[in-house]
Amino acid sequence: MNSRRRFLQQSGILSAGLLTNSQEIFKKNKKVGIQLYTLRDSIAKDVKGVIGKVAAAGYKEVETFGLNGEQKFFGLTVKEFGDLLKANNLTSPSGHYMPSKMLFDNGDGDDVKQLCDVGNTLGHKYIIIPYLEEGRRKSIDQYQALAERFNKAGEICKQHGQQLAYHNHDFEFIEMGGKRGYDVFLDNTDRDLLKMELDLYWVVRAGLDPVDIFKKQPGRFHLWHVKDMDKADKTKNTEAGSGSIDFKRLMSNAKLSGVKHFYLEQENNYVPDPFSSIQKSYKYIKNDLLK
Repeated sequence: MNSRRRFLQQSGILSAGLLTNSQEIFKKNKKVGIQLYTLRDSIAKDVKGVIGKVAAAGYKEVETFGLNGEQKFFGLTVKEFGDLLKANNLTSPSGHYMPSKMLFDNGDGDDVKQLCDVGNTLGHKYIIIPYLEEGRRKSIDQYQALAERFNKAGEICKQHGQQLAYHNHDFEFIEMGGKRGYDVFLDNTDRDLLKMELDLYWVVRAGLDPVDIFKKQPGRFHLWHVKDMDKADKTKNTEAGSGSIDFKRLMSNAKLSGVKHFYLEQENNYVPDPFSSIQKSYKYIKNDLLK
């Protein structure tokens, strides 16, 4: 009992410390990032033009998506795509990839290694699992099996210079038999082998408070998706700062979460068009959240 009491006291001290000077991390790094999926329709048609517009809007970091079976991004080889980012003074700390053989077939990890090679070429620090198809998440047993494979994939990433992370939607927070898939991931994976990319919109959409999730495992949420919720229709996104999510409150808990990189993402409801939307969101993040 005494050891448990000491643990709880120490945990309280740790949480208080994490809350102190919560903006300090951003004084050193005020780079605003964007998940390129925001511009998915345009980038597929004109990758060079879109990357140029992203840089012109002020963004300094991009999170990738779209690597195809031929190991190309929108018609460019991995190296060519990396060179394009460098030419526009952009860096890419992370990318969305699905090592399906490792996760679903319990493969030998070769697909994870290949993704690490891609990440190392692009300068990633994080390989992020972006989504689970419906058939992969119908039971808590499936989540538990995935947690085991996350640990294995995370170890492979570590051995090859990358950090594995997981990006959520809202379905991970649906209760099944009194348990939630997201909690299974948090509680059954090694926090050093699997970090979390918290999509703030989807947490709020699920009816939860992101800060409560930060408190469960402080320091583990290395990446955020800053995605706002339309005030009139919660099923839609909107430009950051124009919706119903209190990002200033969440930013005041930045250090508690452990966030190192955050990305604007907007999937729909652009006003008047995607490029105007990302410019408006950038101004809000830079001038209101990071001032």
